[in-house]
Amino acid sequence: MKSVRKNGAAISMVMGGLAASVIVAAIAALCLGSQPYTLGQLWQALCTQGEQDPVWRVIAYVRLPRMLGGLFSGAALAVAGVLLQAVLNNAMASPNVIGVNAGSGFCALLAMVLVPTVPGAMQFAAFLGALGCSMLVYLLAWRAGISRTTLVLAGLAVSGMLTAGINTLKLLWPEIVASSPGFLTGGLSGVTMSMLGAAFPYFVVGLLLALFLTVDLNVLCLGEESAAGLGLHVTQTRFLGILAAALLAGAAVSFAGLLSFVGLLAPHIARRLVGTDHRILVPASALLGAAFVTVCDIAARLLFAPFELPVGILLSLIGGPFFLSLLLHRKRGRIYV
Repeated sequence: MKSVRKNGAAISMVMGGLAASVIVAAIAALCLGSQPYTLGQLWQALCTQGEQDPVWRVIAYVRLPRMLGGLFSGAALAVAGVLLQAVLNNAMASPNVIGVNAGSGFCALLAMVLVPTVPGAMQFAAFLGALGCSMLVYLLAWRAGISRTTLVLAGLAVSGMLTAGINTLKLLWPEIVASSPGFLTGGLSGVTMSMLGAAFPYFVVGLLLALFLTVDLNVLCLGEESAAGLGLHVTQTRFLGILAAALLAGAAVSFAGLLSFVGLLAPHIARRLVGTDHRILVPASALLGAAFVTVCDIAARLLFAPFELPVGILLSLIGGPFFLSLLLHRKRGRIYV
């Protein structure tokens, strides 16, 4: 495994900076919007906790759920990207590129159509869709011969079919989509605390499983034969990694919709900052993804105020060129695909 060694002091500074950026982004998300609030107003509203206080109502019912949604979805998708890139040995793997988000979104919308009143059905369906799509793409790529190109093409094919399914549901049951306007593009404007509460167990289990797998992922990145020679159960590790990624991606999609490119951008930037040791890379990516989505959501709120841009559109505008740069990245004189 090619590993970038960083000294402990540098890594501690980077991790501290990432944690501070999450805190700053969270505070900014509570203060900034169509009606900006000062830190003093924010503190007074939090201390008062009065239902009659309009500032407290805006923060408690609108901005706090939205801020938490940005933090959770960013962290979840970033860690899911790290896991998929490790278990699939593909630098371009991420939940949206290989169709995991599309599978999760299709099953979540299907649950909204078939069992709209069953508590937790949408979150469970989103997880099943993410897991099923992950396994399907991996099996298709394995049958065709594992390569970076094959995996991406298989993911694009599956994503295209599932997107067609999503559009079919949108045409047949437009009222379902109308009730979730930001779902298809990815948005946080309609996030509520109940939605976050239903998705939170999937997020926690997925994150804990990801942290549990960090040492095995380091071994897996040595290569399949080397990892097996060191006693690693390669198939089991890959399945657990895909399972954790499905839990995290499904949790994020269930309340934030089809957010794109977070699982691609955050892991690559985190590797530049802290190296390739997954024991550090996983928490660093989680912090970076959380801050990144929250900051993009703030920008989406303010760029065209009083009109609001869904954060998924802004993420696509940022992530698309980054993905193209990966496709055209030259390594030893050849295209890195």
